[in-house]
Amino acid sequence: MSTAKGWFAERLPVTQADLRELTNEPVPNHLRRWWFCLGGTPAYLFVVQIVTGILLAFYYQPSPSTAYQSIEHITNNVAYGWYIRSVHKWAATLMIAAVILHQMRVFFTGAYRKPREINWMIGMCLLLCTLVIGFTGYSLVFEQLSFWGATVGANIADTVPYVGGIAKQLLLAGDSYNEQTLPRFFILHAAVLPATMIFLLAMHIGLIRMQGVSEMSFEDEPEDAPRTFNFFPDHLYTEVIVGLVLMILLSVLATVLPAHIGPKADPLTTPEVIKPEWFFYVTFRWLKLFSGTFAVLSSGFIVFVMFIWPFIDSWIRKKTRFQEASVWIGIVGVLLIVGLTVWEALVEH
Repeated sequence: MSTAKGWFAERLPVTQADLRELTNEPVPNHLRRWWFCLGGTPAYLFVVQIVTGILLAFYYQPSPSTAYQSIEHITNNVAYGWYIRSVHKWAATLMIAAVILHQMRVFFTGAYRKPREINWMIGMCLLLCTLVIGFTGYSLVFEQLSFWGATVGANIADTVPYVGGIAKQLLLAGDSYNEQTLPRFFILHAAVLPATMIFLLAMHIGLIRMQGVSEMSFEDEPEDAPRTFNFFPDHLYTEVIVGLVLMILLSVLATVLPAHIGPKADPLTTPEVIKPEWFFYVTFRWLKLFSGTFAVLSSGFIVFVMFIWPFIDSWIRKKTRFQEASVWIGIVGVLLIVGLTVWEALVEH
């Protein structure tokens, strides 16, 4: 053992003290509260998605003639295939919810302000990638609703002036759903978007390490309380506990509410009710309330405003005395999102 240890030490001259110094960066004391660990939650769920996605990819065949049958085979014949598929589905749902909640936490605590504006925009890119990867994954099952959901999504993109037609053709690999559409969705879902998210996540974490985590204080904290604590092992223990709880939750959801298979896609039969996944309910309801082009352009404008919000917030704080206008604007936005989501969830058409 000593010989092997010496062999590695000679080629990897990193001591335990070096590792401790590298990982033991102090973090703000408010991170002792578990609900401030939402940043690590989607990262953990993303790893679960990658592992389960690779296992599913061994059996999935991205073709309109074989996709549905391969999903049936995974669910009914492959050992524990139903469990892996269900964990993949529920991890995607929880990951989207965690990214949204994390972005909301950053917004309402003002953690996007100077000098963290760039990291906020990277976070917005991660949010959009998460939504798109959920959309493409939903379409891979080649169910009736997923097929028509992809068709409706492409038609919505087509309403955007100038670039809409190109966007539709890029998404569907043609003017309409065809033999190349599903393989394109699979490449986006399994390769392009995960690689993009890994790149963005590396930038996101890198900026956090360089800038540090924004500090927060609470009235119930004693004045002489330490302002920071060590990342390892204290904060790491919290993240591990959150991960274990999530794994238990995923296993329970996958067992009690496993992923089902709907009717196979039929291009000749339009469903009476077409609904997207829950995370697009607010957009779907917005599109129903207004005309196509206006609804799409206004949705894009809202997303653009969210991207540049740190600069808008800075302008508001500089030009007015209302320093916390963002909080009230955020409350109105959340109520609107929740209201439109519930509305779309309750109605049949």
